[in-house]
Amino acid sequence: MDANRGFGGIDSARLPPGVSLYRGKVRDVLDTGSSLVMVTTDRVSAFDRSLGVLPGKGELLNQISLYWFRQTADLVPNHLLAEISSRAIRARKAQVLPVEVIVRGYLTGSAWRDWSKGVLTPGLEDLDRTQNWKPHQKLPEPRVTPSTKAAQGEHDEPISHAQIVDRGLVPKELWQQVVSTALAVFERGRKVLAERGLILVDAKYEFGLVDGRLVLVDELHTPDCSRFWYADDYQSAFGEGREPRKLDKEYLRAWLLEQGFSGEGAPPPIPDAVWETTLDRYKEAFRLITGASFSPSSDSPEAQTQRILSSL
Repeated sequence: MDANRGFGGIDSARLPPGVSLYRGKVRDVLDTGSSLVMVTTDRVSAFDRSLGVLPGKGELLNQISLYWFRQTADLVPNHLLAEISSRAIRARKAQVLPVEVIVRGYLTGSAWRDWSKGVLTPGLEDLDRTQNWKPHQKLPEPRVTPSTKAAQGEHDEPISHAQIVDRGLVPKELWQQVVSTALAVFERGRKVLAERGLILVDAKYEFGLVDGRLVLVDELHTPDCSRFWYADDYQSAFGEGREPRKLDKEYLRAWLLEQGFSGEGAPPPIPDAVWETTLDRYKEAFRLITGASFSPSSDSPEAQTQRILSSL
């Protein structure tokens, strides 16, 4: 794996006057004043630790989001103004709502862990506790289980629908619109993916306001913000009490755990074979989600940087 081909991000020293940079775990966001330029880098992290770059990862994630923005444009506007390159877009500046909107179709992951301990995840309070629920069981209908938006490096916390309104985070009527829109986007994702042999298990959405209008922002139905299962494995897996075969980014994280690394101390050297398998997982996600094969940019990281800077 040639890490020199990886795109690590934009150097703030090269930005023109008046343009500011916010650097997230994966994305560099350039604020030009009138709009945002959002750059999906090849940076990789796990357990809140930076692990390097994986050439092509950022392009894959960006292209998957663009695919879904097109698929859902009739349901809700999004922040996309223009595509600058395979990893960068120009986006509308939105007043981002201070809530993570998580839609769950199955009782799995943290929701199941909480449920099995008798802890009620906000949004699942009305599930019948007399029913013999099992891990990975399909919910009667998808549920919105919101969480707070914590600062980088901190953890989001579950929050109830009532608390969102009572604390003044989102007005009641707007929150109702957010919930109905998130459920509609999730249902569209489920239908599209069912035709591709995938189950959309859960997904995280971010919303904002542009001129008072609700819009989708950030990323959409990528392996970084959603969970997918292979449909042909679900029934047998559920019957056996195991998690269905999943299509996600967890391979590298699982490998690190096998090496005894969970965020403490120095991360172990990661062999090329592990990097390559991780990238293959993203490519497989791209192929199954979009129905197309991934064609990476032939431009060098410097050429990609120049193209982004020239758009500012």
